[in-house]
Amino acid sequence: MKSICKPRHAPRTRWSADDDETLRINYPHFPAYLVAYVLGREVGSVHNRAHILGLTKAPDFWSKPIAKLWAGGQHKECRKHQFRKGQVPPNKGLRRPGWAPGRMATTQFKKGRPACESRNYVPIGTEKLDVKRNAIVRKVTDDPSVFPAQRWQPVAKLVWEAANGPVPAGHVVRFREGMKTLVTTDITLDRLELVSLRENMKRNSIHNYPPELKRAMQMRGALTRTINRITGKQRTDP
Repeated sequence: MKSICKPRHAPRTRWSADDDETLRINYPHFPAYLVAYVLGREVGSVHNRAHILGLTKAPDFWSKPIAKLWAGGQHKECRKHQFRKGQVPPNKGLRRPGWAPGRMATTQFKKGRPACESRNYVPIGTEKLDVKRNAIVRKVTDDPSVFPAQRWQPVAKLVWEAANGPVPAGHVVRFREGMKTLVTTDITLDRLELVSLRENMKRNSIHNYPPELKRAMQMRGALTRTINRITGKQRTDP
């Protein structure tokens, strides 16, 4: 019978077939800390092994009272590590104004330093290729209240707005079929059109392709998800 107690820094032990079977039976239905307690292992070890074995939580797991208790931070194991009212922070008094050991001070941003002094700063009007949107975008503002990604606007949209005014709500500017370009000087009004978000979605739908190609695209997506799961690129389940 396995001991349910394990030193915090105990030597690493291999997972046996019996351990794996216990994990397969219990992990989908019980919180990881309980499974770890039974196996005498760390919670992180349980999560890692479950990921390797492809285990996930059961569909009804989060509807169970114990899961809700843990997720809400009310479980005794959660409360043990929570800050309590009136508790003194462990680093109180350790940070002092102007305290900068070593070369820290030389690399700190100075108070009131304008954004244009940053070595990564580029002026308004700068253009670049946005890989995610596959479009040429132009910087239109330095306003710090604007989300960084929104400080860059597609040149196609700017060209259309220069001639027609702001894009109406629920619409998007896109290139006409077969006329897309990534050369700024070639982005002209005759290449662009205004369409509704609904129409834009229909044009980009996978259902516009032949059945054989649709099936190939779906299989490729499934393969990509499997590779990401195996290589750990997706977040593990609780």
